[in-house]
Amino acid sequence: MSSITTRFSHAALLGTLSLLAPTAALVSLPAQAAAPQVKTQAPGFYRLMVGEVEITALSDGTVKLPVSQLLTDIHPKEVEATLARHYLPQPVETSINAFLINTGKHLVLVDSGAGNKFGPGAGRILASLKAAGYRPEDIDAVLLTHIHGDHSNGVTIEGKPAFPHAVVYADRHETEFWLDERNASTVAEDQRRMFKDAKEALGPYQAANRLRTFEGETELLPGVRSKPTHGHTPGHSFYVVESQGQRMEFWGDLIHAGAVQFAKPAVTIRFDVDSKAAARQRHGAFAEAAKHGYWVGASHLSFPGIGHLRRDGKGYAWLPVNYSLNEQ
Repeated sequence: MSSITTRFSHAALLGTLSLLAPTAALVSLPAQAAAPQVKTQAPGFYRLMVGEVEITALSDGTVKLPVSQLLTDIHPKEVEATLARHYLPQPVETSINAFLINTGKHLVLVDSGAGNKFGPGAGRILASLKAAGYRPEDIDAVLLTHIHGDHSNGVTIEGKPAFPHAVVYADRHETEFWLDERNASTVAEDQRRMFKDAKEALGPYQAANRLRTFEGETELLPGVRSKPTHGHTPGHSFYVVESQGQRMEFWGDLIHAGAVQFAKPAVTIRFDVDSKAAARQRHGAFAEAAKHGYWVGASHLSFPGIGHLRRDGKGYAWLPVNYSLNEQ
């Protein structure tokens, strides 16, 4: 082939490729409206089986806590450094979790969320309940781990029971303390509004004779019992579910800041009515859960707040539930 022919062939090839190749100058896409950013989460629920009992974690939302200012028996600088290692900016967005126990005969709610008194991030328990396939009318009993607003305010809506067929249970020491405003002088000033909140939340159930109390370790329903863990509040209680050799404990406010308190269980929080007793309860509960390996449901660990504990040096490590779509 002559050099002229070769140059022509190359030129023709390059010309053809230039026609085929898309370029910014040649390609014109139709303009589309920008997709809006949603910036919200779906109502939250997560299920697992404990033996024959179905457990559903329900998200009531989150609340932002200035953790370094709230934790006690530890220097704020140490808290800040620990949070930074966990990539947790302050205030720390903290989950509020509740839990459904479906025994097959009874539908039981452990804690009721914050109602409408903790800002727009919280108070979502009914939306999560509905997303999980239930109605407020389906709840047979509400078990309160204690009467702090983020656990008990949600039992009422605008002065009426949020769960119209439910009986509410709480430890006798808890109701006697929070429903008597004479005790307000014994707590920090920023906690005194809780006495008013307690009356507003539980009053409708008292009036309908649907507020029941218990004392100590009591079987409240078949397979569901209370476990006294007084300290954080005078009647703070765990609830325990056992079925087919499996067990789960619902810990309420045993722990607030997992990034700090798993490694150092002695760290307390300003919300404790009796911080020394609360620390003792935490040490004991952590040790027992790590030894026996049962499930734990915690109110303020990142949703769904379900997992196991294991020993880790002088402290403990939290092992969150492995997400699963399998029917269990």
